[in-house]
Amino acid sequence: MQQGWIKNIFKGDRVIWALVVVFMIYSLLGVYSSSVSVAYLKHGGNTAYFLRSQLFMLFLSLIIIIIVTHLPYRIYYSLAGLMLLFSIGLLILTFAIGARVNEAVRTIEIPGTGFRLQTSDVAKVALVVYLARTLSRYQDELKNFMTVTKYLMLPVAIVCALIMPENLSTAVMVFGISMLIMFIGRVPFKFLLTYLGIAVVGVILFAMVLSMFTEKNRVEVWKNRIEAYFSGKVDEDADYQSNQAKIAISTGGLFGKAPGKSTQRNMLPQSNSDFIFAIIIEEYGLLFGAIPLILAYMVLLFRGIIIIRKCETAFPAYLVIGLIIMITIQAIINMLVAVGLFPVTGQTLPMVSWGRTSVIVISFSIGAILSVSRVVNARIRKEELPEEEKTDEGEKIYEPATA
Repeated sequence: MQQGWIKNIFKGDRVIWALVVVFMIYSLLGVYSSSVSVAYLKHGGNTAYFLRSQLFMLFLSLIIIIIVTHLPYRIYYSLAGLMLLFSIGLLILTFAIGARVNEAVRTIEIPGTGFRLQTSDVAKVALVVYLARTLSRYQDELKNFMTVTKYLMLPVAIVCALIMPENLSTAVMVFGISMLIMFIGRVPFKFLLTYLGIAVVGVILFAMVLSMFTEKNRVEVWKNRIEAYFSGKVDEDADYQSNQAKIAISTGGLFGKAPGKSTQRNMLPQSNSDFIFAIIIEEYGLLFGAIPLILAYMVLLFRGIIIIRKCETAFPAYLVIGLIIMITIQAIINMLVAVGLFPVTGQTLPMVSWGRTSVIVISFSIGAILSVSRVVNARIRKEELPEEEKTDEGEKIYEPATA
């Protein structure tokens, strides 16, 4: 009885549900250990401040995943356009009333709650859903450059242009994810090369204009970090963070210093978010920290591919492709930054780093993937049943998406 109740709630791919548990365990352990010192200094000696915050967000994320899993994924086909317009509106609103954090305006503070919404995270997932819908709708017209430009590339350009002034790394990541989704969606490679060339020219021109007409801007930050990475010049902020992360990783070794024994958490800024991977390695080592997390994201990718192969229509396949790519690329970028193989970008480790908007967005994404998995698994089970055992309820479970 109890097992049936649990089974009815946690539907979809069981391996992905197991991975969610793994990510949550690493998140609670990593966030608590990495933020003890900061919490003590900034929150009146309450060393559990960030742990309680993350525990609440993970509980909320679990509810979100369960709800989204039980929703029919077809609703995103209908809502994709509205989701994109809403996210673009939020990005525009950020310029008008956005909160300035770390010398950049990237969030909107919801009055009376203290909650800051990272609008670029919302736009990122909305764009992925929109691309999935549009690729499925225009499958037979993807050889037409004007059609692809109007319905696919223009929305990508608008979203990236609105994110870029305050967050170049996220804009580049969103652009790259979009290009990869379109490539998988069979948009001609020559079209993508054309868009890439236009984007590079556009970014250079934007940086030149911004430098000419404003004294304080993000261009100098971009320039310093890129030059520091490729030429070895010193960027005090980026180099300090990167060096502290490298120390944490190197001292962690194979087995780590043991839980709660990190020393670099006291020196490393953003230790519970952008650089939590380094702290996890410092405490749990390569064997119990780095390798299990890397494998978890790779397994998530492969499970997504398995779900895609079971899809009979285009939209759910593109939806899973887009969301899986978004999650895994963000994870790879975060880990590469931590080990010093990529310039500092400010990307969190999905479902592990301390956060609010990022946790909600990733939870929605995992829920949508599980929703597709729930439906395709139900269809496969229905096909395997004898004809007399196929109930009306089973027939209602699977309804092909319009593509």
